[in-house]
Amino acid sequence: MGTASHDIFIIGGGINGCGVARDAAGRGYSVLLAEMNDLASGTSSGSTKLIHGGLRYLEHYEFRLVREALMEREVLWRAAPHIIWPMRFVLPYADGIRPAWLIRLGLFLYDHLGGRKLLPATRTLDMRTDPAGKPLKPLFRKAFEYSDGFVNDARLVVLNARDAADRGAVVRTRTRVTSARREDGLWTVTIEDTGTGKTEEVKARLLVNSAGPWVDEVLAGTLGRNDVHNVRLVQGSHIVVRKKFSDPRAYFFQNRDGRIIFAIPYEDDFTLIGTTDHDYEGNPADTSITEEEIDYLCAAASEYFIEPVERDDIVWTYSGVRPLYDDGASKAQEATRDYVLAAEGSNGEAPLINVFGGKITTYRRLSEAMLEKIEGLLGAKGKSWTADAVLPGGEFPATGYDAEVASLRKDYPFLDQRMAQRLVRLYGTRARTILGSAASLADLGRNFGADLFEAEVRYLVENEWAVTAEDVLWRRTKRGLHLSAEEEAGLEKYMKELGGRRHTAAA
Repeated sequence: MGTASHDIFIIGGGINGCGVARDAAGRGYSVLLAEMNDLASGTSSGSTKLIHGGLRYLEHYEFRLVREALMEREVLWRAAPHIIWPMRFVLPYADGIRPAWLIRLGLFLYDHLGGRKLLPATRTLDMRTDPAGKPLKPLFRKAFEYSDGFVNDARLVVLNARDAADRGAVVRTRTRVTSARREDGLWTVTIEDTGTGKTEEVKARLLVNSAGPWVDEVLAGTLGRNDVHNVRLVQGSHIVVRKKFSDPRAYFFQNRDGRIIFAIPYEDDFTLIGTTDHDYEGNPADTSITEEEIDYLCAAASEYFIEPVERDDIVWTYSGVRPLYDDGASKAQEATRDYVLAAEGSNGEAPLINVFGGKITTYRRLSEAMLEKIEGLLGAKGKSWTADAVLPGGEFPATGYDAEVASLRKDYPFLDQRMAQRLVRLYGTRARTILGSAASLADLGRNFGADLFEAEVRYLVENEWAVTAEDVLWRRTKRGLHLSAEEEAGLEKYMKELGGRRHTAAA
């Protein structure tokens, strides 16, 4: 029998795959993760950017999921206070949709189900006097304010991958799994570098299929199954518009069709509005917002805001396909957001574990559940550890963001407040690694626009698997909202030159 190259091979570089890789590597398993595109290039960067319990899931009696998610809010906030922070949500009361007593009951459960310690409790607002009422139509006289959290979703994925790699995992992006077969009690996996076309075989004791919307495709195509149908693909789309309100709180809007949308302060100058819910068929890589979704989101938000949301306000749109476990729900918005981990493999066969469903808020708990299964199949190594561990850059108190910004500006006085805030929000304590010995902005190299300097881009290439301008602008930094087309083209040219030089140096 051959010797396995790795204990665990993970297909998929979204939040679940990277979370499992981090947890497993931290316990001492040897791990290889392969992602066919960029990290978080699929569903994991198409979310509503929330760490939340899921208030609306209570209507569908998902009490276990809601409780687990509520408990995770403060755990994740402590782990990554740079990319996760508390946010208050204002839920205006609208006649004829949900009765006030039902909302109060839901918020009471929300406050008490999940062991809340740092987050403030729910309160009732008089919208005639509270600043939150100012951008809304005067017919909304009462609202409920409650706590949840905001997350930079794509960065959460990358930081999990970075931590996994720091603990010994091998993370391969732009690497497609073309086949996987069982041989002599092991998996033999063929992988292809999508840039060079080079293929190689690696062996592993256990295979994790966390390919997100492609999980069934991996089973049917890569593993040769027939008639596979485990997940329900549901498209959720969002629009980003010019800033509609200055209040730091977000809004939770109820719609007459029973659905809800959020309006969230985003990247300082914008408002994020979403999401939609409808079944999706086709290649998840091809998803994009539809005209109907744009009309729906504009109309739904305009029911509440005094100033209507118009198509001309939109500066960016994005869509994601959620791979929800197919529980037979009749409506897309009613399908469970819970996760299912399904192990396969009879005695003597190399095991396979498939990940169906899940949501960003519960990714760490999903990873722990996955490791319990892995321990049962491969034998236990290290203990559970992620509940008290910080992610890279998160080495400061949960409530210490402002102090960290002040400290960075003290050490690098050439930074203005806005740039210092941005760097800490993205990189936390590792902002200092980017800035190094710089004594001026000129020391950071070329400015590609909107305070994005060469030193930051190089850091992302060397430490966070960034390859293209899109990786940098739309997943690692969101500077794409601020750069012109010409500036973006300049960055793309630089990335290609840098990639060529790195390839030559590596060779």
